Amino acid sequence: MSLSLESDVKHLIGWKWEQIAPYYDDLAARSLMRENVNEWLADWSRLQRLLAETGSRLEIATTRNTADQNAERQYHEYLDSIQPAVESAEQILKQKLLDSRLEVAGFDLQLRKMRAEAALFREANLPLLTEEQKLNTSYNKIIGAQTVIWDGQEITLSRLRPFYRDPDRAVRERAWRLEWERRLQDREALDDIWQQLLKLREQLAANAGLPDYRTYRWQQWHRFDYTPDDCKRFQRAIEAVVVPAASRIYEKQRRQLGLDGIRPWDVDVDPLGRHPLKPFNNVADLERGVAGILQRVDPTLGGYFETMRREGLLDLDNRKNKAPGGYCNWSELEQPFIFMNAVGLHGDVLTLLHESGHSFHNFETRHLPYKQQLRPGREFTEVASTAMELLASPYLTQLAGGFYSEADAARALTEVLEDFILFWPYMAVVDAFQHWVYENVVDAADTDQCNDEWLELMQRFMPGVDRRGLEPWTRIAWQRQLHIFSEPFYYVEYGMSRLCVVQVWRNARRNQAEAVAKYRHALSFGGTLPLPELYTEIGARFAFDEETLGEAVSLIESTLADLEVAQQQ
Repeated sequence: MSLSLESDVKHLIGWKWEQIAPYYDDLAARSLMRENVNEWLADWSRLQRLLAETGSRLEIATTRNTADQNAERQYHEYLDSIQPAVESAEQILKQKLLDSRLEVAGFDLQLRKMRAEAALFREANLPLLTEEQKLNTSYNKIIGAQTVIWDGQEITLSRLRPFYRDPDRAVRERAWRLEWERRLQDREALDDIWQQLLKLREQLAANAGLPDYRTYRWQQWHRFDYTPDDCKRFQRAIEAVVVPAASRIYEKQRRQLGLDGIRPWDVDVDPLGRHPLKPFNNVADLERGVAGILQRVDPTLGGYFETMRREGLLDLDNRKNKAPGGYCNWSELEQPFIFMNAVGLHGDVLTLLHESGHSFHNFETRHLPYKQQLRPGREFTEVASTAMELLASPYLTQLAGGFYSEADAARALTEVLEDFILFWPYMAVVDAFQHWVYENVVDAADTDQCNDEWLELMQRFMPGVDRRGLEPWTRIAWQRQLHIFSEPFYYVEYGMSRLCVVQVWRNARRNQAEAVAKYRHALSFGGTLPLPELYTEIGARFAFDEETLGEAVSLIESTLADLEVAQQQ
């Protein structure tokens, strides 16, 4: 087998399936025995890495410029002509290994995942999966093209974010209404994509002989360690423990702002009238500052980040026709890539720290021999990323090489911790909405019913914000959440991971060096351990209950009280 990790992936981008097929045919034709199974797995893994990297680079190009028709064409050609054939060939190799009944050291969990994947596979689903990815590209294209005119200039919706922190309430409200009037313009186009996605996903489940898409998704994502009922238990715990804490934050903000009620455009502003934290003027400053912080967290982690800077693996600035959000592409060739939309806020510092945590996970698993071992579930990959937001917090000050004075660093950490509390209820809205959708597909195909359900959930989990009179905008806000369209059922992981991260942060407050060492150690297992064991390795408990959540909220609230004093000094 002549392909190697040194092969030029750019060259593979132009390959046809006829050029790739012989490598799969070779693996399928070999005799598989105890004596050669490790070599066979290594060759299979090498082929998987190259193809995964090829697909990733093509997809990345479509997000960096959603108006690049050539990039979209190349990606769609890959989805149409290469990916379905690869999936079929992969199924043959999975079944070959499973039928051999051979055991491989450190591969037990991977075999369990393969059994789930093999049982789920249907040839009839391959074109549907391709179409799903194309619809996701269409969604990104619509969102990426959304701009508004602000003071005579065309800007992206992301560029409105700083105005939500403006002390002038009229400015904030103007920005909010301008954004949502623009989003309303694409409502029908997004409704059409949504209805196509729902129909397609129900067909995926039916083809696989499963009762509904949620069952399909649970199996597809190897969710062996928790159930949909656990997710609903988590929602109830959030409602009981976190919603009151979030309401206390909103009420305090209302009093400090001297308002009758908190409106959506009041949520992000500093209640004491201070201008938004402005940690950097350009993305070069952002890179340098985060590089210094990460060196203080851990020199090895800082070294990983410097590698990415040196090799041009960061795309941080916001621009028109760039896809929304941020991500770290987990590279199959050990070169992760970070994508985000920085506009000069503290949230951008957090995003870069967060995505750097994902990249560190990639780096820390390089020692694992097989691609199938690299990634754990997203319930733990999000721990790797979110933990970095808090592990880096002691080094935000200028004295520590960061961005802020002592008082502003306390303010920045306050914003992070308050966001933890305010996020959990929103996460519950997104997760509960998705469970409702796939339990009530007929109703969900009627987007008016989706709008009603979303509004009801917002009122249930986020009662501290006054949305009266804003229903036309609030009801369609689910369309903004790209996970609902592109990554169904991917959102509860953020809530689980934050509960884990607060426990990691609790440990770091006692011993920072030990907590960081445990962090790196846990990441090094990749996907070779079940989720509860990974949580144990990092020093936390895998849980959904009110007690664990209550302990986390208590720690955050007590720390917020201390930080309030620190900001006054």
